[in-house]
Amino acid sequence: MAGTVFFSVSMSLDGFIAPQSSEELMGRQWMELQRWVFAQRFFRENLKLGTGGEEGPDNDIVRETFERTGASVMGKRMFDAGEQMWPEDAPFHTPVFVVTHERRDSWDRPGGTTFHFVNDGIEAALDRAREAAGDRDVRIAGGAETIVQCVNAGLVDEFTISLSPVLFGSGIRLFEGVDAARVALEPVRAEPTQRVTHLGYAVRLR
Repeated sequence: MAGTVFFSVSMSLDGFIAPQSSEELMGRQWMELQRWVFAQRFFRENLKLGTGGEEGPDNDIVRETFERTGASVMGKRMFDAGEQMWPEDAPFHTPVFVVTHERRDSWDRPGGTTFHFVNDGIEAALDRAREAAGDRDVRIAGGAETIVQCVNAGLVDEFTISLSPVLFGSGIRLFEGVDAARVALEPVRAEPTQRVTHLGYAVRLR
């Protein structure tokens, strides 16, 4: 049986996790937001970005997040953006369940990533992800709308935010539309590093 359902994202100091337009992904602000992860040895090796990279607490957290994940769930907007940007050997190396209204056959990529397209809602996608993950955890990969939908439905057990020293000013807020009256958080981790501050929370329904 699968373990924890979680998400792990980088967020700007003013609460944004992505630019508003998908055309701005990989732009200056987004690259500044993600600068800490691109510098890590494990991330660079996983995406085949070359040798070298930093080791230390940030690298350990990137590795831990990857190794605990047995399957991922994401929304269609994130998949559409990633389909254009991910390398042929997509970085997940596990089954990924895409919540969409589009009917499409599963898409196998080199390195163990298979995208499955789920047409009957987030809970159905999570059920399939739990089964595929076995005794590992399920990660809600994004985007923000999918994360909030899962939080509001009481489907998320915990999450980590890596708070980057970046200001966006506008974009996609992580918790836009969250039902704050139903959600309580319990702090479980606070780890500052030279690049970011990692904040971990357990999620409880009020």
